[in-house]
Amino acid sequence: MTSAIPLGRDVAYPAHYDPSLLFPIARALGRTALDMHGAALPFIGHDRWQAYELSWLDARGKPRVGTATIQVPCESPNLIESKSLKLYLNSFNAHRCDGDAAVLATIAADLSRAAGAQVTVAFGLPAIVEDDAAQSIDDLDIAIDRYGPPDPHWLQADAQSIVEETLGSALLKSNCPVTGQPDWASLRIAYRGPRLDRAGLLRYLVSFRDHAEFHEQCVERIFVDLVARCRPQALSVEARYTRRGGLDINPWRATPGHAPPLPARDARQ
Repeated sequence: MTSAIPLGRDVAYPAHYDPSLLFPIARALGRTALDMHGAALPFIGHDRWQAYELSWLDARGKPRVGTATIQVPCESPNLIESKSLKLYLNSFNAHRCDGDAAVLATIAADLSRAAGAQVTVAFGLPAIVEDDAAQSIDDLDIAIDRYGPPDPHWLQADAQSIVEETLGSALLKSNCPVTGQPDWASLRIAYRGPRLDRAGLLRYLVSFRDHAEFHEQCVERIFVDLVARCRPQALSVEARYTRRGGLDINPWRATPGHAPPLPARDARQ
């Protein structure tokens, strides 16, 4: 499977619009490792892509530029490999479009085919917002000497203390499973249930530091491990990854019925 992925290989810059550049990856490949089988998922959610480098030609050949927000539902059979999405969006650079609406419609249709579910696309990006609601756990005075593989045994909760709170960390780092390059993210965990041990949570998140997995799969692993180890009554996990190749990705997973987070960007994005 990985031999056909454009990520980590020299690929010719697209000279014309080409939807075949999109490379879907079956979500089942990562979910099998998390013991998720069958059609029923233990979460709801989406993957929000933010595209900073988008350009096309109008009907008379004049360049247009813009940004876009792309949302892929987590129940789609496929995720879309990041470099293939970058190449695909760049294939519009010399492509004439009959109006801006046609650009959005084309991108939405092509991504929906690749993902296997309805993908939404809109011009513009969310605002950069300081997350005052999240309590950072990054300043905890603890020693850490394990950086992988992810160790869910660090996750502990006090069943005698039921709380509702939002915790945040800017220390999440994992690695691309194809190239080995680092992926950096901030994480926001909102939950109701037994109080999480913050030191254990931070050690757990840092244990992703040498782990190789796609962004979406990391967030699903964090969600599944928290549910299994800490039994929250409600849980939302959102990661905001930093930009690479003019794109960043923000996977979100939550217990059914949880309201989605308001779209926002971190300062690092």
